[in-house]
Amino acid sequence: MKVSVFGLGYVGTVSAACLATEGHDVVGVDVNPAKLAMIGEGRTPVVEERIGDIVRDVVAAGRLTVTDDVTAAVHGTDLSLVCVGTPSAPNGSLDTTYLQRAAREIGEALGSRDGTAGRHTVVFRSTMLPGTCLGVLVPLLEEASGLHAGIDFGVAVNPEFLREGSSVKDFYDPPKTVVGELDPASGDAVLSLYAGLGAPEFRVEPPVAEMTKYVDNTFHGLKIGFANEIGALARELGVDSHDVMEIFLADRKLNISPAYLRPGFAFGGSCLPKDLRGLVHAARRHDVRVPILENVLPSNDEHIQRAFEHVAATGKRKVGVFGLAFKGGTDDLRESPLVELCERMLGKGYDLRIYDPAVVESALLGANRAFIEAHLPHLRDLLVDTVAEVVDHAEVLVVGKSDEDVRHALTGSTTPVVDLVRLPDAAARRQQEGYVGLAW
Repeated sequence: MKVSVFGLGYVGTVSAACLATEGHDVVGVDVNPAKLAMIGEGRTPVVEERIGDIVRDVVAAGRLTVTDDVTAAVHGTDLSLVCVGTPSAPNGSLDTTYLQRAAREIGEALGSRDGTAGRHTVVFRSTMLPGTCLGVLVPLLEEASGLHAGIDFGVAVNPEFLREGSSVKDFYDPPKTVVGELDPASGDAVLSLYAGLGAPEFRVEPPVAEMTKYVDNTFHGLKIGFANEIGALARELGVDSHDVMEIFLADRKLNISPAYLRPGFAFGGSCLPKDLRGLVHAARRHDVRVPILENVLPSNDEHIQRAFEHVAATGKRKVGVFGLAFKGGTDDLRESPLVELCERMLGKGYDLRIYDPAVVESALLGANRAFIEAHLPHLRDLLVDTVAEVVDHAEVLVVGKSDEDVRHALTGSTTPVVDLVRLPDAAARRQQEGYVGLAW
């Protein structure tokens, strides 16, 4: 393909040079004359392993050229890859000034492009918040060009996963290729850039692609912060943190895995809350500040509060609750988020009926009984034996478990639903009035 790359910083330079090695004819576009001069002479404006040799070779071969002429770049290429910066504003918000300028200039060039040259595709590789492409950039492109996105020209979001210091390696061996496509032809054009790289491919809506980069980076930051807090506390406790983390990392079933990474309801039970409190208390005792660990339980509590607010927003007072134990397959009620949610609703005068066949009030023993007597002392009056009793009572249903009998009872029901577990048909239910998913 013939590709124009807008913005010749780390991402743009590496993308342009590496695409040229893959056989594409690339034109780099930038407003900085120093960058243009360096690349034009076969020198790299960024410091990266191998990039100097790559730039020298592709420039010498004529596969990478540079210009500051936006119109010429757009008119002479099939696809524009926008890699301009999106820095933080002083208040922490995202500054999209450069993105908007690039979109407007590319749009103007599209408006004067020869219609017989084939459809041009504009691909945004810059990091931007969900909604930026469809809500800001596409309108700018259409206004400036007088054309219709998805018809007269293509648009896609293609977030990069290049780490400074190893970005060339990451380009050739990416963890994934994500394309937020406005239409299938736009996605096809992007994927043709990376043919042969062998990474898993995800074709999604533009906002999903935009959000993907943020999820990756915030999780990376969270992992680093988590490891550092554990290390600081382990040091004070006389424990070698690297020995501990070697064991932690060896667990690929629960620790380094998809486990616990699906958005859902809050956590509970007899282990996680207790152990978090214990570790945070130990840190305070040793004067070690661990703000990430300290805020895990408050974050968990916010999720319970969100569920309560969704119920309150319905304006209904009779509530049916499916599930009470902290997770399926057990009758353990200790620190169950569903118990906490029910306690809050009762405290606000809601009339509850609860169905959880695993929970038999008369069979609760020991710490389990002590916990429920302290939080829901009238549980015997709230529990019912069948799904039908909950449905008949409820003006709003709270789904904390989705066993087959519950799913069957919900089929065809018009009662408002607050879904805490993501029912199997959640995607379809989202289009229905009265349905609320907690985190989807």
